[in-house]
Amino acid sequence: MNTRLLALQTLLSVVAKGQSLDQALEASGGKVSQSDQALLHELCFGVCRWYWRLQAISTKLLKHPLKQKDLDVQLLIILGLYQLLFMRIPPHAAVNETVQLCKPINKQWARALINALLRRFQREQPMLEQELSRQPDYLYAHPPWLLKMLQQAWPDQWQMICKANNERAPMCLRVNQQKLSRQQYLHNLEKEKISVQACDFSRFGLRLKAPTSVGLLPGFASGLISVQDEAAQLAAPLLHLEKGQRVLDSCAAPGGKTCHILESEPGLTELVALDKNEQRLERIKENLQRLTLDAQVLAGDAKETDAWWDGKPFDRILIDAPCSGSGVVRRHPDIKLLRRPTDIDKLASQQLQILSALWPLLREGGLLLYATCSILPMENDGVIERFLQQEPTASSLIIEADWGIGTIYGRYLLPEVEGTDGFFYARLIKGSRQTHR
Repeated sequence: MNTRLLALQTLLSVVAKGQSLDQALEASGGKVSQSDQALLHELCFGVCRWYWRLQAISTKLLKHPLKQKDLDVQLLIILGLYQLLFMRIPPHAAVNETVQLCKPINKQWARALINALLRRFQREQPMLEQELSRQPDYLYAHPPWLLKMLQQAWPDQWQMICKANNERAPMCLRVNQQKLSRQQYLHNLEKEKISVQACDFSRFGLRLKAPTSVGLLPGFASGLISVQDEAAQLAAPLLHLEKGQRVLDSCAAPGGKTCHILESEPGLTELVALDKNEQRLERIKENLQRLTLDAQVLAGDAKETDAWWDGKPFDRILIDAPCSGSGVVRRHPDIKLLRRPTDIDKLASQQLQILSALWPLLREGGLLLYATCSILPMENDGVIERFLQQEPTASSLIIEADWGIGTIYGRYLLPEVEGTDGFFYARLIKGSRQTHR
């Protein structure tokens, strides 16, 4: 199948049907050759990453807006603009290949329109970019509502955040400390001529200078390392794990933090990995098997504990709460297309429900770690504050660290170019009401 046509169909699934890019790409598996997979991913991820800039250009080029029924034509224009702006494809080839797609989508009338618009962009690019340079959606390639929220939450850092969100995410590894040290594995990579550097904040982490297939990483299959961003690697140490503890990892799929917890403290009595998506539970099992680790993997909704809890309290609970993903936009650029401002209130409500439901499962004196990959306060400090107002047995436990930005209840990591993803952590302890330091 034509790779650009498949890219168009994949993008339509995201923009018109609200499907995640990962799901849409998974559905397209096998429709193009292995050698064309890289092009497919480049086109789809690239268009989602720069969609708001590309849309601003296409709107400027069009004399009249296209009808909703011609969304495929709109996306074709955007697909062509992406190739001209960000890829090394010869311009004539990018234009011709895009125009040719009008036939299989039965929009032959659009051939002349698309050809004219793309060629006009080539001629007038400097002038068009100058005219658009004052439009925030063009300049920062973010939807206006998200840009506004970032500006309100991070008045001094929002431009840095937008820049990081528009970059490709670095590939980080977590070294399995039960099998070798980070320094030992670093030497293994250097022997293979793979450029790498130690992460700044995670003592288990390594950051590759360029993404690499896991099949080329020595010892991946035998469990020496896992792929995990540095920010996510900070969860296990924040749990203060000890031998003999019973631990719950809720919303656990795909299992990166589950496995890191087990690597960090092999002497745990039990670890329960919970997720309501049974299909994603298979990812947890695959990771556990590769790393030769053992956990009780359960299918269940964290808000409905009666359906799966055995009544035995947990010493530690990790809530990796479902969130907007505003801290990992660079890994999932379709967030810019799929999220809506109304989602944030709904997510905050869901996060509070999960926190309230799981709190009774924590023993007296136990510790709960609340984590999101969001950098929006409503999903983080806002949720913790509301929970503390309603739960007299919960107290915040201040996180003192050499990373991130501290708040009254937790600590943020903001997305950085060649740095960590955006993340939030807060720790709560069960007992008398006070702020522990």
